[in-house]
Amino acid sequence: MNDLAIRIEHVSKQYRLGAIGGGTLKGDIQSFIARRKGEEDPNSKIGSDAAYHKNEKFLALDDVSFDVKKGEIVGIIGHNGAGKSTLLKLLSRVTAPTEGRIGINGRIASMLEVGTGFHPELTGRENVYMNGAILGMTKAEIDRKFDDIVKFAEMEKFIDTPVKRYSSGMYVKLAFAVAAHLDSEIMVMDEVLAVGDMKFQDKCLGKMSDVSSQEGRTVLYVSHNMSTIKRLCNRCIVLDHGKVIFDGDVATAIDIYSSNETSFNPYHEFKKAAYWDYYPRTVKMIDVEVLNTEDCVFNAGEIINCSLNIHSDIDIDSLRLRLEVFNATDSMLGIACSERIGSLKKDDNKTVNFGFNTSSLSAGKYKLTFALYYANELGMSNTVDLGRSALRFKLVDTATEEKIVGDYRLGGFTRFPDLIISR
Repeated sequence: MNDLAIRIEHVSKQYRLGAIGGGTLKGDIQSFIARRKGEEDPNSKIGSDAAYHKNEKFLALDDVSFDVKKGEIVGIIGHNGAGKSTLLKLLSRVTAPTEGRIGINGRIASMLEVGTGFHPELTGRENVYMNGAILGMTKAEIDRKFDDIVKFAEMEKFIDTPVKRYSSGMYVKLAFAVAAHLDSEIMVMDEVLAVGDMKFQDKCLGKMSDVSSQEGRTVLYVSHNMSTIKRLCNRCIVLDHGKVIFDGDVATAIDIYSSNETSFNPYHEFKKAAYWDYYPRTVKMIDVEVLNTEDCVFNAGEIINCSLNIHSDIDIDSLRLRLEVFNATDSMLGIACSERIGSLKKDDNKTVNFGFNTSSLSAGKYKLTFALYYANELGMSNTVDLGRSALRFKLVDTATEEKIVGDYRLGGFTRFPDLIISR
């Protein structure tokens, strides 16, 4: 295994489905006694079928085997629920496999979700030194890297601020800088770069490429953004329902991944699987309804009128809505932001009606990620809730006397206004 960084042999991970505690101690005891007696849980929701699935098993990973050589940058792709995050948690020793063996040759620096490995009460500076100590570095070794970390993270003004005051974007910047600069042989990245701004994402991709080519470090990178997979990775693994269905060149892997998107299946509800758990959800998106169609198929240029229902657990007066636009292969095309939604009090429910103008998009299939955010005390954008790919829609071209139907995607997905001919 001298030339290998990672060896995974017949690894499976199984979970037991069912409800977890979260109510009062009295309620949890009542539920436990009812389960032991084989009776219905008195604290389950009306209509819930949880009682019928209390012994059901879920196989998140199923007999996964592959090797990763030192210095490789391997992309791991697959749709939601494919097992990507579970695999990275096993590699990072957050949890253990149910079956199989994992061999790691070197130290791992991982970014599994925003805030992982950071203590919220400590400052950015203190967290840098804590993470270095966890990797076995001495204070002198961390001292030599410290200025580079702060400069890369663009955190000079905030490095002595407790990280509990950081926005999710600030968390990502510092966490990535720590992972990239402190001494480790393997970097594990779980699509958290999607939280940062586009300029910083580009900077991170360049850094991951550099640490592989110049320092010989191994990178495992999970993303739904196929353009970053193409740019960064020299090999790609496709997971589907916990199994490896392809391991090889990037172009073929993306084709296989995209082939599962051929059937158009729009949905406009905020499913639990769509949420990223590291957002506080102090203001929650409940559901969204498309008002001007039932099948989410629109003419190119048509406005999509929506109604979004939200619930607030706090008093807030600066809430805004952001839509992130993705194509069918999850490449991000751009964003659209709203003005202030208005004031909300604790326990308020609010319906927000808005329209999304599709005139800049060519015919094709798209996904909208919904985000609620506000400016924090440092003036940074702070996302409180996010529903990934919460709305899917299709745009179609229709020929008219003035227009010819064409495949504009040959030149990209953005469609500019019609040319004006001077006569």
